[in-house]
Amino acid sequence: MSSGPGGADSAGDVEWVEDLPGVPDALQRLWTPHRAVYIGGQGKPADSGAGPQCPFCRAPSTGDDEASLIVRRGATAFVVLNLYPYNPGHLLVCPYRHVAGYVDTTEDEAVEIARLTKQTVAVLGGVSAPAGFNIGMNQGDVAGAGIAAHLHQHVVPRWLGDANFLPIIGRTKAVPQLLSDTRRLLADAWIELYGPHQEVTNA
Repeated sequence: MSSGPGGADSAGDVEWVEDLPGVPDALQRLWTPHRAVYIGGQGKPADSGAGPQCPFCRAPSTGDDEASLIVRRGATAFVVLNLYPYNPGHLLVCPYRHVAGYVDTTEDEAVEIARLTKQTVAVLGGVSAPAGFNIGMNQGDVAGAGIAAHLHQHVVPRWLGDANFLPIIGRTKAVPQLLSDTRRLLADAWIELYGPHQEVTNA
């Protein structure tokens, strides 16, 4: 077996770029097949209806906030970690009610989404000291909403220099902390700043 470019190494488990399909371009490639789950839409709702198929309906109804990655509960809305975070601490603020449009929220929902968003920024600021935030909603599939049928507001902490080569070139984000650890850290900090959950009885 070849031990250099043009073939496999002596153990037979390395393929050189010159042997791979496509035009040789001298670039190294970091393969991330686990991202295919997200790209392929696995776990996304089969339809736009409410119920167990919607992750934002399912999460608060399980009764297990740790397993569901819920960080904070309010009366009409809750905060949950993004399962596919852009950055560590990427949180989503969602109403319990299965509603797609921001304009379709009730006054109570709109107020609580705003209040929880403010708290999210304060908690992330205290825990992680980011240099800034991206805050916003993607309304509809065309706007990039992954789950368009259930409203959710993104709060993404940003640090200077965090846009390194991985997301820019490799379309991959290095997240250095397990989601369960991030969830516990943020939930504890939330209680310190704002007290216990304001539990909702009909979630």
